[in-house]
Amino acid sequence: MKVLMFGWEFPPHISGGLGTACYGLTKGLSYHGVDVALVVPKAFGDEDERNVRILNASDVEIDIRNSEMFHYSNEISYIEINSHLLPYIGLDDYFNVVNQLESGVFAQESISKEKRRYIFSGGYGHNLMEEVNKYALVAAEIAQTEEFDIIHAHDWLTYRAGIAAQRVSGKPLVVHIHATEYDRSGENNRNDIVYNIEKEGMEAANMVCAVSNLTRNIVIEKYNIPENKVVTLHNAVEPNSHNINSQKHLKEKIVTFLGRVTFQKGPEYFVETAKKVLEKDDNVRFVLAGDGDMMPRVIERVAELGISDKFHFTGFLRGEDIDKMFGMSDVYVMPSISEPFGISPLEAMQSNVPVIISKQSGVSEVLQYAIKVDFWDIDATADAIYGILHYPALSHIFSVKGNEEVNNLKWEHVGSKLKSLYQSLL
Repeated sequence: MKVLMFGWEFPPHISGGLGTACYGLTKGLSYHGVDVALVVPKAFGDEDERNVRILNASDVEIDIRNSEMFHYSNEISYIEINSHLLPYIGLDDYFNVVNQLESGVFAQESISKEKRRYIFSGGYGHNLMEEVNKYALVAAEIAQTEEFDIIHAHDWLTYRAGIAAQRVSGKPLVVHIHATEYDRSGENNRNDIVYNIEKEGMEAANMVCAVSNLTRNIVIEKYNIPENKVVTLHNAVEPNSHNINSQKHLKEKIVTFLGRVTFQKGPEYFVETAKKVLEKDDNVRFVLAGDGDMMPRVIERVAELGISDKFHFTGFLRGEDIDKMFGMSDVYVMPSISEPFGISPLEAMQSNVPVIISKQSGVSEVLQYAIKVDFWDIDATADAIYGILHYPALSHIFSVKGNEEVNNLKWEHVGSKLKSLYQSLL
């Protein structure tokens, strides 16, 4: 079985969970003999291709005479974003919708009168919507030359590419929902351009994969997609390639939040919880590891509450720095308001760190050895933190059993289920 897959990033060049999830899925499919060709806007040449063949959209010449999708390159709308947009993790604080003609803001190379090549940025810049539409042109071209049985498109950035490939080839289309516009922006701040692209992709698809039952329900209720077309496909986690040793250098206990500092992640609830805990126990430090549009507001609130001496901001962490942070942590907290899944708690559990997660997260559906609270209930969250910090037996159970549990969440199991879903369409 051959799959033509469309993504936006792939390790080691990742800005969020989407690239990590694509890596895990392709590895899981490869384990079951599925051949995946993954198209990304820009390949850097150092991607891990042991389980996937990477196709660089920036290398593809398109024939503008033959592409039925060429209307995407005429007058378009694109989203001008002041800071980085991460499709899996969330939109930042605001955006401006701008109409314009071809801007030529990212590189365009004319091969001849009939042929063109687009050089994509491979990022999430302010010309993102233009790149999304040009990506669809490239997808139509690739679909005419590649051999494949199924098309699989990840998140709204690639849905138009998936639709273009579907129209050219007539092959079944699977779209994968890692996050919806409702997760990123909330009920009252929906960006209709993104919402409409999401809905367009879901309606065109033969099957919609959601990363949790929580997300599946949003797809059915908010996008009016028939429920028999939407399936839940939970994420997994990559096994640790090395041991993460405890690196506690302070006498105080450390409670960690790691993620984007955005509305979706609920960082303000973490701050309010910290105040509650510190009123009962002054021997605790709180670490907010991440960056995002809510950072100024969070820093200001920490100062207002008078807990600045017990609160630390690390900025965005990746790789070994995340391992070091987990190695120092006694508790990990994820108070997300709306979390489609949430891979970071799994990574914390791999590091033997007890976790507290919101009930409003997809990952809560697959975990038993995690404390689950409502994101808004700062009293319950504070009680859970205090209990783990003061009762070693409780901490030990969640540390040991949590590690065992998460190590059984394997991408090869996800790959097996996904292959069966493909076969049902064929």
